[in-house]
Amino acid sequence: MSVIRQMTYRPVGHRAAAVETMTFDRLRKLNDGGTQRADFHVLAVVDAGHGTVTVDFHHHPLKERSAVWIPPGAVHRWDDIAGVAGHLVLFVPTAPVTRATRELVASPDLVAHWSVPDADWPYVETTRDHLLLEASAPPENAPPELPRILLSAVIARLRPPHVQARFTHPVFLLFRSSVEAHFREHHAVGHYARTLGYAPRTLSRAVQQVTGRTAKAYLVDRIVLEAKRLLAHDRLTAARCAAALGFPDASNFSVFFLRATGMRPGAWQAAAAVE
Repeated sequence: MSVIRQMTYRPVGHRAAAVETMTFDRLRKLNDGGTQRADFHVLAVVDAGHGTVTVDFHHHPLKERSAVWIPPGAVHRWDDIAGVAGHLVLFVPTAPVTRATRELVASPDLVAHWSVPDADWPYVETTRDHLLLEASAPPENAPPELPRILLSAVIARLRPPHVQARFTHPVFLLFRSSVEAHFREHHAVGHYARTLGYAPRTLSRAVQQVTGRTAKAYLVDRIVLEAKRLLAHDRLTAARCAAALGFPDASNFSVFFLRATGMRPGAWQAAAAVE
């Protein structure tokens, strides 16, 4: 079973930079092929080549003119990056400066991988290269706000798909934030509806409009993701998972997990260990 390596944001040198950059060549030298979880964002832009990255048990292909975004807390592994060329931007959650990019960075359900349209690529490449230039400037000639401004420009130019509705639908925003704060204690959509002051049907309709899932399915998926992280990487037993996620006992948790995934927790844990 994979042992997770926790990575903490430590900028190179002595300056307290909120944004750092590196090449895939540098990543290959640092990467040991293991499973990682960071307390910072990783935004990678692929110029050429093909590879694979696994983010929270989903495999994503890396290819020319594509991007991958790994938020803090997401368990990930660089599986095959020998032939990938491009750059990675590492940044703390407070680094972006515009309202839209700050809201995007705060989302707990970011799109992990997408292709950059050909028409957008020149703009992405130009803003990314400007960020790389500013990030490499010597400390005495590096206004600290410039990398943050240019990071926001890069994010805006990359335009992660399917995110606009998430920031324009107030009911979904409230539900998403409430789920993220309380999914370990409350597993019923009715609780969130009562707390937020909406009818369950109204809440579910809003969530489905944005995500394509019902409110119940969204909540179940969030609990299952956390359960998988605990089982695969923290090596918890079903009983300890049940306690961590607010289930009354291991049996109740096992029934929930079986219904959601088609496997019992122990069986899923054993299968994840041999991947």
